[in-house]
Amino acid sequence: MLRNELQHVRGTLPDRIDIDPEGLEQGLVQLVLTLVEFVRQLLERQAVRRMEGGSLSDEEVERVGMALMKLEEKVHQLADQFGLEPGDLNINLGPLGDLL
Repeated sequence: MLRNELQHVRGTLPDRIDIDPEGLEQGLVQLVLTLVEFVRQLLERQAVRRMEGGSLSDEEVERVGMALMKLEEKVHQLADQFGLEPGDLNINLGPLGDLL
């Protein structure tokens, strides 16, 4: 019975997997940019907590803000370069909701 099922599944699968190099590159770029955006948002939230807690000087707040803005701009620039929309960088974090 199991042998018959395996033979049936084997018969439905292609002999070779045809991987589209452009699609593979697009998926990889999307994954990397999604992870970078996720880390950027975590850093931003941490910076806001530290700012609200008073543990950052005005100069540090300015530097962190500028760095996070530049990173966000670069992520969007790279996404645009590869034909991705900001919404394409969204992931579902389960009980925490969506990233974006």
